[in-house]
Amino acid sequence: MEQLEIPYQVRLEKFEGPLDLLLHLIKKSEINIYDIPIALITQQYIEYLSLMKSLNLTVAGEFLVMAATLVQIKARMLLPAEQVEGDDEDGPDPREELIRRLLEYKQFKDVAGQLDSREREWRDVFAREEALPTPAKAAETLLEEVTLFDLVDALQSVLVRTPHRQLMEIAADQLTVKDRMNAILEILEGKESVTFMALFEEQGHRLFIIVTFLALLELTRLKLVRVFQSETFGQILLTRAFSPMEQGVEGEFSDYV
Repeated sequence: MEQLEIPYQVRLEKFEGPLDLLLHLIKKSEINIYDIPIALITQQYIEYLSLMKSLNLTVAGEFLVMAATLVQIKARMLLPAEQVEGDDEDGPDPREELIRRLLEYKQFKDVAGQLDSREREWRDVFAREEALPTPAKAAETLLEEVTLFDLVDALQSVLVRTPHRQLMEIAADQLTVKDRMNAILEILEGKESVTFMALFEEQGHRLFIIVTFLALLELTRLKLVRVFQSETFGQILLTRAFSPMEQGVEGEFSDYV
């Protein structure tokens, strides 16, 4: 995919890390975490890095370190048994350390999710005076379950349907992240929810799609928009959490060109 010249980038460390991406790929491909097909997961991981770079998502160094680690593990597993260090038929699995890190990270992430859920429950009981986000319905799966990589998957399905020839039909200086942030908030105003796909129905231009996606990520980071699924593997839905004046971030919009 061609790199787009957009004067704004989203840094991934504000959202997810390399272990989050690996867990996403494992879940998406229904892989046994204790028996990771390293060749497949390495290929998918590198393809994701390429896709994220094309979307102007700044890839942190730790993502590249993980890519190098996966390639190294893949190389070790491809070596003939007699060349493996220690020459021990029952030697350690090259994937062992990676699996340990993934399981440990998943455990901490699950606990963090439980604490966050408990915090929301306490917040509803011990109400504060300032404005709070509208409580989600019990059946909703909130942003903790709809990750950045789920959104990237959804975006990729939109891009697949968009011809490349439309890429340069809009000048970059005529379309800004700030404008699309405001437009998304207007679309969500007064509505219970809007589907992710509905954001891209206005135009079919690829540049419009990318800038809209970056605007959605920024609104998510600022906690102005909530992203959720009403059921597992269901449509990704969006709802407005705060107005800029309520959240006190109106001034931050001036940072986006």
